[in-house]
Amino acid sequence: MMEVRWNNAESAPILLTATASDAGKRLDLFAAEAGALTRSAVGRLIEDGAITVNGKPSAKNYRLRNGDSIEIQLPAPEPCEAYPQNIPLDIVYEDEDLIVVNKPVGMVVHPAAGNPDGTLVNALLYHCGESLSGVGGVIRPGIVHRIDKDTSGLLVVAKHDAAHLALAEQLKGHHIRRTYYAIAIGNFKEDSGTVDAPIGRHPVDRKRMAVIRNEDLKSRDAVTHWQVLARGEADGQSFTLLRCELETGRTHQIRVHMASIGHPLLGDPIYGGANTRFEARHKSLIQGQCLHAKELTFTHPRTREAVQFDCPLPDEMQQVVRLLFE
Repeated sequence: MMEVRWNNAESAPILLTATASDAGKRLDLFAAEAGALTRSAVGRLIEDGAITVNGKPSAKNYRLRNGDSIEIQLPAPEPCEAYPQNIPLDIVYEDEDLIVVNKPVGMVVHPAAGNPDGTLVNALLYHCGESLSGVGGVIRPGIVHRIDKDTSGLLVVAKHDAAHLALAEQLKGHHIRRTYYAIAIGNFKEDSGTVDAPIGRHPVDRKRMAVIRNEDLKSRDAVTHWQVLARGEADGQSFTLLRCELETGRTHQIRVHMASIGHPLLGDPIYGGANTRFEARHKSLIQGQCLHAKELTFTHPRTREAVQFDCPLPDEMQQVVRLLFE
């Protein structure tokens, strides 16, 4: 029988020790039983690095050994419900089934710790009323996919559950085409290429993602195709304008993949692209990583016809492109 110790401090982790009778159990099943959690909730915690074995993140199918030390860090409770806020939306397309929006830099997609309101979801609830799918729950109504706070560009949002499920199935099957424009540091030797490298939670810094090839750590396949659009120089440094197409959609995927090959995105404070001399001279134009979700193609869930959307780079990023590449 497993040994359990509860720390009385608020939000403290659940500390477990596997005994001989637990040996051979899968980590996710063990954690679900110990924490009275669903397996899907445990899966998310493992993916986020919130469940560790002997101090290290592990895969959900890891088989326990006698004496293993397991720590489960439960997240802080989320607000029970997002509420409508009158926030302007840049609507690219809308019909009875879905809405395509151009998210600005600086806007979080849905409420979370540190960002309880002012999000895209709050704006959508005001605009759409109750016409958003419930598949994502009360905090993420209608949200089929996400982009980072400081990444701008296109997102498709479902207005009802049938549309949400159909779009989610396309996303799972890699049938939604998402194309980004990015400005990377350095000069690419080739004109095009592919980064095929699994991504998982960073083993030390849980706020970061990383290329993870260690089978003992949780990671998921990730593929990014890139093409050089322009090359330029400024302040004694080279820069490259890229067109990146996602085959998968992992957290921070383009940012992690470009940094992994030595070309972090300009302005990226997490993956090594910040604090260049060019950024120091143009602080008003660079508010985080220079990354824009420019094109979005998918099959409309009702008509079954392919639809394609395109939105221009934000004004600040357009100015950076002119300064570097024209």
